[in-house]
Amino acid sequence: MAPVDPLSALLSGIRAEGSVVSHAVLEAPWSIRFVDDAPLTMVSVLRGGGTLLLSDGSEQAVGVGDTALVRGPDTFHLADQAATLDRPHSEYEIACFTGDAECTAQDLGGIRWGSKPDGTTALIVGAYRAAGHRHERLLRALPPVLVINEDTEVCAWLEAAAADAALRSPGSQALMDRLLDWALVCTLRSWFDQAGPEAPDWYRGMTDRILAPALEAFHTQPSRRWTVEALAAESGVSRALFARHFTKVMGHPPLAYLTECRMDEAEALLSDTDSSLAQVAKSVGYADAFGFSAAFKRHRGMSPSTFRAHTTP
Repeated sequence: MAPVDPLSALLSGIRAEGSVVSHAVLEAPWSIRFVDDAPLTMVSVLRGGGTLLLSDGSEQAVGVGDTALVRGPDTFHLADQAATLDRPHSEYEIACFTGDAECTAQDLGGIRWGSKPDGTTALIVGAYRAAGHRHERLLRALPPVLVINEDTEVCAWLEAAAADAALRSPGSQALMDRLLDWALVCTLRSWFDQAGPEAPDWYRGMTDRILAPALEAFHTQPSRRWTVEALAAESGVSRALFARHFTKVMGHPPLAYLTECRMDEAEALLSDTDSSLAQVAKSVGYADAFGFSAAFKRHRGMSPSTFRAHTTP
């Protein structure tokens, strides 16, 4: 089985889909309202800039080269530097996932389009749609908004790709969606690297030379009945050194981490699949449904059956 790292696994449940904005002709003052209720929205500023206005009243300035990830599902705005929501200004709305709306460069919320006139703001917007619940652990690790500054060459490359997508040539939208998926991975990795000790434990572990081999082995074979000794063997160190170093880097002992990961995976399987309790138990490393049910109730406060009933339509 191919190795599966935690970030890749969590991103498997969230994808960009049909959401592109580029070469917008926005004359100050203006604002754009994002109403998709998307779990995650990415806004990359290729030219110009503005201020993100979040639902909690906080603000975040974004300029050329900035990529912002905004955690949903609340509505938020992007306004140019001269605009405030309580003063007259041109208002636009982006809603790619509601009703029959389409995010196309030809007709999007009344925004006019052009080819790089002076004084405009050019954006790429990616709204990410979730499939199931697997992505929720990733979102819990993110602040309401994070901003990473990209290299200007990257911005030029992304703008060229967005311009191609705007022409609606065959395959252009699929290409842009995959580029937005790539941009999401790069932005998250950059932010987690900068976050240092504030990064999620699973990310810190995968970048640690001692812990990475053991974590890769566990996440590749989560159904195996792992022990601390077996994990230490994967890393080529003693049990005592592994346990001590794991607790120092991750903030909790190895088996506590394994249990939490198994409970998260069990939640995803219970919510997103029709697997029986016995199948879910086996998938997350428990010998039988009884032992799994007892562990799940101990860590989640309800039985697997009750959890499934509360989280599925």
